[in-house]
Amino acid sequence: MHRGHHHHHDEGGAPGAHVHMGHNGGQSAVQWQTPHLPAGQSPPVLASSETDLDLVETSFVETFPLAADPVSFLRLAGVPFLGQAADGAHLQLLRVEIEDRTDIGLLAPTIGGGYHYDPLPGRLNSRRKSLKFAYFDGDKIRFLNLEETKKIQV
Repeated sequence: MHRGHHHHHDEGGAPGAHVHMGHNGGQSAVQWQTPHLPAGQSPPVLASSETDLDLVETSFVETFPLAADPVSFLRLAGVPFLGQAADGAHLQLLRVEIEDRTDIGLLAPTIGGGYHYDPLPGRLNSRRKSLKFAYFDGDKIRFLNLEETKKIQV
């Protein structure tokens, strides 16, 4: 099974017990890309209750515009249409907004005030997409990210 990988995994278990703490077992990963860390050091705990929320959001942004039925897509993704915010406001989903930005220049402040513009070379251009959910709270529109929508009480 370990083909050329000759070490044992008896750390901390009963004599002869086979305890996997690295390669294939042990505790669940905090995120899928958990790096190898020094012995005894744990990966950081994410603020979100869902692991890899950034990857989930990226998949949402890439796939939602292609959905034949956006309402069903939102249901599958667990995005609430109606609910209550932590502050007690009743929220109603109005729309999903996906913004696509490409940075092609930058501004740098100059001595004495003002700004200097520099175009970015092609290899430094950056593309970013952001996702927002627009909810009406009875008075105004609130924009929430995916993590915030998951906290809405249904």
